[in-house]
Amino acid sequence: MYAQMVKSTGKGVMSRADMSPEDAAFQDRIDAGEKIEPKDWMPEGYRKTLIRQIGQHAHSEIVGQLPEGNWITRAPTLERKAILLAKVQDEAGHGLYLYGAAETLGISRDEMTRMLLDGRMKYSSIFNYPTLTWADMGAVGWLVDGAAIMNQVPLQRTSFGPYSRAMIRICKEESFHQRQGFDIMMKMAKGTPQQKAMAQDALNRFWFPSLMMFGPSDKDSVHSAQSMAWRIKMNTNDELRQKFVDQTVPQADYLGLRVPDENLKWNADKGGYDFSEPDWEEFFEVLKGNGPCNVDRLAARNAAWDNGAWVRDGLMAHAEKKRARKTAAE
Repeated sequence: MYAQMVKSTGKGVMSRADMSPEDAAFQDRIDAGEKIEPKDWMPEGYRKTLIRQIGQHAHSEIVGQLPEGNWITRAPTLERKAILLAKVQDEAGHGLYLYGAAETLGISRDEMTRMLLDGRMKYSSIFNYPTLTWADMGAVGWLVDGAAIMNQVPLQRTSFGPYSRAMIRICKEESFHQRQGFDIMMKMAKGTPQQKAMAQDALNRFWFPSLMMFGPSDKDSVHSAQSMAWRIKMNTNDELRQKFVDQTVPQADYLGLRVPDENLKWNADKGGYDFSEPDWEEFFEVLKGNGPCNVDRLAARNAAWDNGAWVRDGLMAHAEKKRARKTAAE
């Protein structure tokens, strides 16, 4: 869902002259559009890049439940409550699909979780912003999940088979999340003046953090070339960000809301909108752990890990007893 954290192991694409025969044969498979499966030979850099990308994607799905979960009990109607519950449940499932895909690369989900908890793995910066009003549930669905879909649809064609297949189901469910968010925004934008003002406020606060989800500008992103060559990453950050803006601005116009960017204007020559760059200093500060909710998000995940230890221990003990009974029977 969240390609902003993707970094490859080098600053450029390995040249053919520098490739080993195994590397060259692997690249030929990638260039031919073949899927790489877990038991296939792969360069160590490819494996590590996938673990980083899929792991951080999985963490983002799990941490992404937190800003929405605190609105389940406060949803304005029973129908909205049921829809939000289903959405949060979907996010948990997405995390499980992705952890499962990463585990085929030789890393356990326990290890990935510990890397999240001690800061060695990241998650999308967008989830370090607070959800202050019910309108934020609309903005998260419309903007955040909309940006996620923009990132994820190309990943259905990514070169690693388990990741590609996981993304097919995830994208179908994310499209529901985006429509759910837009529906909330539409109801509020067409409601009372106070409700429309709340929707506009949510758009104001989530617009630029949503643009940050695509990662730094291509001119400042020196680590993605190899990921593109390996077809782990399918599009550049700026390509996806431009596509998101071009798709979302007309939706805001339909809602009667104003995108909070004084420099936003249609550029007929390029067939898209010109728009302001996000505040990249803010972006990197949030990544460093200095965002509005970084401490709270990691504290919640650490508490969940610690409080769930007895469940994990019980499951392991049960599995060990089953193995012992099976061995005795043999």
